[in-house]
Amino acid sequence: MRVPGQPVLKTGRLLLRPLEPGDAAEVQRLAGHAAVASTTRSIPHPYPDGAAEAFIALTRANAQQGLGYTYAVVDRAGGQLTGCVGLRLDPPDRRAELGYWIGVPYWGRGVATEAATAILRFAFAPEHLDLNRVFATALTRNPASSRVMEKIGLLREGTLRQHVVKDGVPEDLVFYGLVRGQHPPR
Repeated sequence: MRVPGQPVLKTGRLLLRPLEPGDAAEVQRLAGHAAVASTTRSIPHPYPDGAAEAFIALTRANAQQGLGYTYAVVDRAGGQLTGCVGLRLDPPDRRAELGYWIGVPYWGRGVATEAATAILRFAFAPEHLDLNRVFATALTRNPASSRVMEKIGLLREGTLRQHVVKDGVPEDLVFYGLVRGQHPPR
């Protein structure tokens, strides 16, 4: 883990930057949409007041401690926050869990794929995190998230039946992963 802070990442259309306190209202608005919350493991609906501020503070503390890097996904042309992408690190095992969400107005535009590709490069790059493994999960009823994982090169590793409980209902979880050297991130 070589990153002494959280670098800004750029793609053709996106800027991935650390979340800032001023992002809280937009995070609450976008992440709090019922369709976004429904398809993620940890986003509540309704999204409570103060939760976005607490989330942003946690992401900043995690980055300072080297425990994770969460990015605001920002459209470079218009400057609007479109979602978040991040890595939750397990430094002793040189692995991280990839997670992301994109606001409903930006669905179907390849934003999640572009942001996840950038953070996957960051994860494996020797000059950055130099990880050995990145994995991700999705609720089986969220095929769009599974498609993103497949597009960025993660391989399906299996399904854990009723592995998590979302809104009081047991849910199946599909696991994807990529080990260094399987094939390069695009």
